[in-house]
Amino acid sequence: MHSNRTPLFNRRPTLLVVCVLALAGAFAAGAQSVKGEAKPAVAVKRDPTPVNRGTLEAASFSPVVKRVAPSVVKITTSTKAKRVAANPNQVPGFDHPMFRQFFGGRVPEIQMPPQAGLGSGVIISADGYIATNNHVIQGADEVVVALDDGRELKAKVVGRDPQTDIAVVKVDATDLPAVTFADSNKIEVGDRVLAIGNPFGIGETVTTGIISAKGRRPGLGLDYEDFVQTDAAINPGNSGGALVDIDGRLVGINTAILSRNGGFQGVGLAVPANLVSQVVDGLVKNGKVVRGFLGVGAQDITPTLAETIGLDSRQGALVADVQPNSPAAKAGLKEGDVITAVNGEAVEDANRFRFSIGAIPPGTKIELAVLRDGKTRTITATTAERTVAASSGHRPTSRGEEYASHDEGVLNGVSVDDLAPQMRNQLNLPARLKGAVITEVDPNSAAAKAGLRPGDVILEINKQPVTSAQDAVELSAKAEGKKTLLRLFSRGSTIFVVVDETEAAAQ
Repeated sequence: MHSNRTPLFNRRPTLLVVCVLALAGAFAAGAQSVKGEAKPAVAVKRDPTPVNRGTLEAASFSPVVKRVAPSVVKITTSTKAKRVAANPNQVPGFDHPMFRQFFGGRVPEIQMPPQAGLGSGVIISADGYIATNNHVIQGADEVVVALDDGRELKAKVVGRDPQTDIAVVKVDATDLPAVTFADSNKIEVGDRVLAIGNPFGIGETVTTGIISAKGRRPGLGLDYEDFVQTDAAINPGNSGGALVDIDGRLVGINTAILSRNGGFQGVGLAVPANLVSQVVDGLVKNGKVVRGFLGVGAQDITPTLAETIGLDSRQGALVADVQPNSPAAKAGLKEGDVITAVNGEAVEDANRFRFSIGAIPPGTKIELAVLRDGKTRTITATTAERTVAASSGHRPTSRGEEYASHDEGVLNGVSVDDLAPQMRNQLNLPARLKGAVITEVDPNSAAAKAGLRPGDVILEINKQPVTSAQDAVELSAKAEGKKTLLRLFSRGSTIFVVVDETEAAAQ
């Protein structure tokens, strides 16, 4: 067997794929520090009292709507005609040498016609700050806000945060009817809510429903997802509008729907009010959101992971990767650690951990409760500022010659190869990464059911480092038991995955 382009493992189906989180932070627009509170950039009105959860009454929502509706505005955007470079994939024959020579090797430009957009927004301060969705105003050359009293005012874009799909615009006006923020951490599933916005441009519309769920992460492509779910009808044009409780307080900014036909099907999503407040504060203060950073890739602890690595509880965030020279590395965090608390606050899962770190300003010392080898220890770290870096989604388009997979060892049906320079460049892998790249996975294998796919890099097998394809084969052959713990670099993040042969055998 070659050390290069080596077939790999054997094991039969299954497991579950673990949820990944590349860590770094949630939201700290420098808004709050751990030991004190800075003056907010926008003094929004707040009412943290839990909503009245008394006996349901057959009453009208009219008084609430009359009070809140003036705080919701219509936003119209326009984009000027412009010439932009065409997508080469959409230009027939662009790869032909004569075609490229005619254009001097450059991509031809196309004329984009003027465009208009429509959405909603929420007045958050009397002096003209308005929160909306980033996708409502993104790319706009002009933003116009229509107020409830009939005025139409040009708005200036203060800042955008694509990572949460929240943006802030400002109009030159005073004494505006600002909404009051509720404490969205105190809302409960089953609470009644109203959605207010401008669907389809027909004018301000109110719909009602309940809070259907909290903490939703549907995978919309945002870096930070922590949505409130509602069955109050939300349609195109509602984006950026208000989701309020029956006391008329803002609990979220309506953002998206999940639908199979493009229309509302009972699943609406809103960015929770507390998160909106944090993002708004950073955008107004700095023009961007400043997020805390540790340099840790963390993931949720699945039942199988807990059993495999000997944990009594699934609570906490499992450290899958520690970036070199990061605050986490300097503090002594290691792969396999389980972070159970930040500054004394319990960590429920990786997503909560990510948000907790992001809410702490850069340069702040924090204490982490860490479970390592069955013992809890305290680690002190200092947060840095997170910089946005796009993760690579590249996958190999071709592979080198391989040996056929055999039936010895574990991880049956997986083939691997060394990380040669060409492969490393093709997959856009970090230079520090060492391991064996997966080139083929039998779709009926346990590895496939656990989520392994071509392009993933095996870093460890049962906590033993893998530096080459030959290492992977040898460790696979030596592995014992029905379950194999892998540490992978997958889709831009480092994660732990368990491949469970017992489930394959049961099928």
